[in-house]
Formats: sequence, C-alpha cells, structure tokens
Amino acid sequence: MATLLSINVGLPKDVPWHGATVHTGVWKRSVTGPRTVRRLNIDGDGQGDLQGHGGEHRAVLVYQIDSYRYWQEELGRDDFVYGQFGENFTVDGLPDDEVCVGDRYRVGEAVFEVTQPRVTCYRVGLRMNEPRMAALLVSHRRPGFYFRVITEGRVEAGDEIVKVASGPEAMSVAEIDALLYLPGHPRDRLERALRIPALSEGWRASLRALLDRPDDRGAKKGSAGNAGLAPAAAGPPPAWPGFRPLRITRIDAESRSVFSLTLEATDPEPLPAALPGQFLTVRLRPESGGPPVIRSYSLSGPPDAGRYRISVKQEPRGVASTYLRTHLRVGDLLEVAAPRGTFTLEEGEAPVLLLSAGIGATPVLAMLHALAAARSTREVWWLYGTRDGTEHPFAAESGGLRALLPNAHEYVCYSRPAPGDRQGVDYGTAGRLSVELLGRLGVPHAADAYLCGPPAFMRDLPPALVASELAPASVHTEVFGAQAALTPGVTPVAARPPHPPLGAPGAGPAVTFARSGLTVPWNPAYESLLELAEACDVPARWSCRTGVCHTCESGLLSGAIGYSPEPVDAPADGNALICCSQPREDLVLDL
Repeated sequence: MATLLSINVGLPKDVPWHGATVHTGVWKRSVTGPRTVRRLNIDGDGQGDLQGHGGEHRAVLVYQIDSYRYWQEELGRDDFVYGQFGENFTVDGLPDDEVCVGDRYRVGEAVFEVTQPRVTCYRVGLRMNEPRMAALLVSHRRPGFYFRVITEGRVEAGDEIVKVASGPEAMSVAEIDALLYLPGHPRDRLERALRIPALSEGWRASLRALLDRPDDRGAKKGSAGNAGLAPAAAGPPPAWPGFRPLRITRIDAESRSVFSLTLEATDPEPLPAALPGQFLTVRLRPESGGPPVIRSYSLSGPPDAGRYRISVKQEPRGVASTYLRTHLRVGDLLEVAAPRGTFTLEEGEAPVLLLSAGIGATPVLAMLHALAAARSTREVWWLYGTRDGTEHPFAAESGGLRALLPNAHEYVCYSRPAPGDRQGVDYGTAGRLSVELLGRLGVPHAADAYLCGPPAFMRDLPPALVASELAPASVHTEVFGAQAALTPGVTPVAARPPHPPLGAPGAGPAVTFARSGLTVPWNPAYESLLELAEACDVPARWSCRTGVCHTCESGLLSGAIGYSPEPVDAPADGNALICCSQPREDLVLDL
C-alpha cells in the first residue's frame, strides 16, 4: 500500500540567481497535521510562475522516496529533506514507471487524478544546487507527476494512498515523459497517449504536434528535431547550410521607400521552393575589410517560382537597406542563407485573415500568392494599413491576386491620406486597422489570422483579436527584429539594447546574433551561447538551461557548434540549443 510520507508547502519568494532575481515557489517545507487540498493547490502553498506551474492540471506535485534514495546515491549526497525536489507530496510507492496518466487515487478525504509528468525547468536545479537536474530527471526517467484534484478534502502525512480507478491506455508517467522528451516518438504510442482524456492540454498539444509532423521531415538529414517542443522542427530543414551566392536578376520599386530584389541561383538549377511566409537572411559587406552586416527579409513573391523575391523598406539610417538600394545592381551577387521561419500558411478550410501594416505586408503577400496559385476556395481577407498612397506597396499586385480568388475581400486603411488619395478607390478608411473596424466589415471570427507589421501594430492587434473571440491558436504573428525574451520566473528589468559583453573581449570564434545586429568574439569563460547572449542583453528564450525543453532552440544560420552537456534530444537540422552549446567556428545565430 502506498503512503503519503510528507505534505510540503511554500509560498513564492525572491531568490538571487546569476545576478538576477527569481520569484519561485520551489522551496517547500514539510508541515505537520492535516491540510486541505483545494482545486488549485494545498492550503499554504503557491507557485511563483503560473505560466509554467500551477493550475487545475498541476495542482499537486508528487515525488517518491525511492527516487530520493536513487538521487542520494547517484549524486553522492546525504542532505535531502522532504520537499527537496519541489514536490507537495512525498510518497512511499507510486513509481513513475507504474503510475499511469488517468489513474485516480484517494488520499484522506480527497480524490486525485494523474494528469501529466513534471515539466522540468531550471528551478528544480536551483533548489537542488545542481544545474543538470532538469535533464537528469528526464534522462534517468524519474520525473515525478502532477495530480488534479477531483474531490477537495483534508489530507495528512501517514494517510494511505488507495487506487480507485485506472486510466485508459495504461500508459505510465515515465512512458509519456519519454514519449515527448527522449529521441524516438512512435506514432502508435502518440495516438494512444492522445486517447487519454485526463492528459493535460499542454501535453496533448505537444504530442499532437509530434503526430502531425510529416513523416519525411528531416529524411535527408540527421535530425528531424522535436516538433512537440520546438515549432521550427515541424517544417522542412533548411535547403542548404550556411550562406550561398545568389544573383540579383531584377530590382523593382514598389513604393516611395520599398523596393524588391529578385534572386536566382548562379547555376541552371531553380531554387528550392520556400513556404509562404518564410524569410531569407542576407550577409552584406558594406565596408571592405569591415565586419559583415546580417539582416533578414521576408519573401514576398510566389513560393514555388524557382526564384526568390525579397522586399525591403529603406530606413533613413538603415545601413543594410541603404546599401542594398544604393550599391547593388542587376547581376550582382548576394550572400544568402536558406529560407527559414515558422510563420507560414497552414492548410485547412477556415477563412484566412491576412492583416498587415507597412512593410509587414511582405510575408502575408507570399501567402496571398500561394492561395491565388492554388485557386483556393477559402474565404480570404486582405487587410492592410499604411500612411498614404505613396507608401502603399503591392497595391496592383494584391488586387490582381485577389481577383483570382472566388471568395476574397480587400480593405485598406491610410492613416494620413495625401490630398491626391481617393477614398473608396485607393483606400477604404482614414485611420488604422482595428478590431472594431473588422467587426464592422463582418470579418469572420472562426478564421486563421496572420499578422505582421510595426511594433505598435503587433503590440495592440493580436491580443485584441483574441479578446474578440478569435481562438488564440488561430492567431499567427511574425515579428521583424529580435523576439521578446522568455525568462520564466526572473523578475523583469528594463530592457537594454544589445551590446558587447563587459570586460576584455574573448579570442574565440566570432558569434553573430543576426536579429540583434551584434557580432562578438567567443570567450570560453561562458559555459554556453545562452550565457553569452545574456551577457550581451540579446533577447533569448529558455526554461531548462540543460538541453531538455528546447525553448532556447534557435536557427543556426552558419557555422558549427559543440554540446556540453549533450541535449536529451537533438534539435532540428540547421538549429542549435543555445543553453548547452559552444561555438567550434565562426557562427551566425537567428537571435
């Protein structure tokens, strides 16, 4: 008979870490006497980061005393106390390889249901003073698991744990944990796991992404990556490694400030097709002998034309855009990395909303091209905002594409129409795109929305669309420049522009953060590329910091890396896990 050995609770507190402050509830202490377990947690307990922990399906974390003994021997430690692994219930019994998701147990007055394995993050390593802990819990198949509270009630250390129901499919916690995190994701087991009603929605979404990945993903290369953890792994691998020369075969003015470059291969072979919405990264050398300038530009033309077209807005002080417009001519060569990006048009029958402003029209224009080429019968809305007619690129082109679609609509807003702009002909409304305007136009709610535009547009419109009944999963966004950082639990501080790290420069390979426009030499004093990015205030995304969760997975545009420690599951070809990798040569990261 399994037994509840200890109830452990703790409220979130601020903890210093790596020069930052982490707000975390991972420090739990054993309590005596009965405690009431409620729908979201135990009386006296709390979570610091409700995005990653807590909630109905993660109300109570369970860990086993047998795993305590295992880790004491494995790590050579004898200082463990109840709550050492951040768990609420320390139990005797209920091993991860026997307990199944969907099993139900009675403890004291309360009834619980197993919903998912623990999602490991860096905070368990912080509590354990063992940075590798997140990876060790997964690789040694001892993650622990979460309970959902079916019946609230009082529990107390010493209570027996009685199984009252078995979960369908009989898939253990350890099996489902390995199915997501470890290499190999058999489709039959994914299908079985998705038939378990108790499995939390977050895990269901990850396993569904693995199941939906095309069977041939990564067939030509060594690693297909983990689509359940990194969206980039769901798409095809880059068509070529690093940068290759492409020839400029056409230059077109699209508006007062926007121009397009058409690129073709230097050999007779057509360029590989890109997905509508992807981007190219170009490497420029404006100054002879100076450092390269690297920028990314969305593809704006037909995705299967055998050639690529990028459209660029010349910024007043833009080094790259000015160089492209003033120095390059038809016939010149441009160093280009293969098409990348996860902001791509998805198949389906739902209506499509293509919403953009300014130069943000470029990726959604490629989507409009794809829909027109397929003569799609989907309801398509082309919704665009710009300043005035002189800054309205692709007006004729988008109109011609819309004419090829039987169920297409177009609406254009000018924020400051010029005297010669004609309302009802050149544009529909003086002002900006808004949810209120979309409502007046009768734009459907059950639609797939794709948005790209300047910062204010991207800050305001996506959340407004979700608030207006559009499903969050149906709102897809593309951000020019660096993405927002993801630093779970770390107290926010004022953002600073990327900069070289403090102290003497390193003497290692050059590391370029492409989106941030920064190149710095590697210094082996840093344990990982993530630590270098943090030292440079380059926005990065991470969670486990040990090669498990793939949150940090980033595009490796060129160069080679090594891993220490090795990741639990390899990233997709052309990507890198920056939390546990170091450069072997000069490299360019899509950060």
